[in-house]
Amino acid sequence: MVENKETPEQKRERLRQEESKRNPTGNMNDALNRAQAGNLTDAAGGLGWSGFGLLILIIVISFVIGSYYFE
Repeated sequence: MVENKETPEQKRERLRQEESKRNPTGNMNDALNRAQAGNLTDAAGGLGWSGFGLLILIIVISFVIGSYYFE
């Protein structure tokens, strides 16, 4: 018996496709929103843990510098 192990990315994509089949108008709204703002889940999955950690670090440093600058 060979188990079909799917990665988290494959599971997210499968669930997204199932949802779009059940609710096509919601899928269109999601697509419009994702096109405007981007998708953090896909960004985090593509970067890996080190890239995502670096992204968080840059955001925190930017916030600290910005709060000091606008003080």
